[in-house]
Amino acid sequence: MKLHLLDRSNLSNSSFTTKVNEYPYFLKIWHYHPELELVVVLKSEGTCFVGDSVEKFGIGDIVLIGKNLPHMWLNDEGYFQQSSKETAKAIAIHFKQDYLGPKFFETPEMIYILELFERARFGIKFLNINKNLITDIQNMLELKGFEKTMAFLNILNSLAKHKDTKRLSSPGFVSSFQTSKSDTQDIVHAYIFKNFNQDITLNKAAEIAHMNPSAFSRYFKRINQKTFSRYITEIRIGYACKLLLENKYNISAICYDSGFKNISNFNRQFKLIMNCTPSEYLQKYEKR
Repeated sequence: MKLHLLDRSNLSNSSFTTKVNEYPYFLKIWHYHPELELVVVLKSEGTCFVGDSVEKFGIGDIVLIGKNLPHMWLNDEGYFQQSSKETAKAIAIHFKQDYLGPKFFETPEMIYILELFERARFGIKFLNINKNLITDIQNMLELKGFEKTMAFLNILNSLAKHKDTKRLSSPGFVSSFQTSKSDTQDIVHAYIFKNFNQDITLNKAAEIAHMNPSAFSRYFKRINQKTFSRYITEIRIGYACKLLLENKYNISAICYDSGFKNISNFNRQFKLIMNCTPSEYLQKYEKR
């Protein structure tokens, strides 16, 4: 699975693009683009990969993804069955940070939106959003010209002032991706996100990167600010958290589905990363 640079350039008479995507399932493409992307999930469930984060997504979720931040929307396995009648539907809005001019968002009146764009470098998930905002976004799709632009500014302003948010990708990933873009890095991260719950090894990653294992280990730690094994473990635990919250599987099944080979190591690594056991994590969620 290669990391793709997608061309989101707008050919219509508008400074930003709005589209409703509806498919049997979202396309499994690990990609990035120079535009920011605002996504509103209208139908379907699955896993959202943003940078080095792994998040469950579902109906009503709103996510803002910064420019050039790799991401992928992966529906649950049931969506890929031939007999499936499920559909995946989302609103996607793409826009350049300077879509209204290079200095527009630097004015005092727009400072909150400029700060929103800065936070979006890591990806933002908006929690406990009022359903009226989703309605406003849907209504905006029917507008044109000046009215559409003003409606979108109001939506951005509402998101900028919304307090209940979650940062997605880590600063280390964003920094490494932006400062050290290379084919090697793209290939390695694509390999990791495709195979993290399989028998993934440093030697195989080094082979893909055309480096010897010791050199690759040093390279990976320098770029990602953590060891290869720690990086894989964090991705697996993030995926395990997503499965726990779905409440569809028992902890033993989640252990193996996340790429761990035994339950004792899974519990140990989970507590190391999350500061609690899988059972405690689930109990904390259920109490919310």
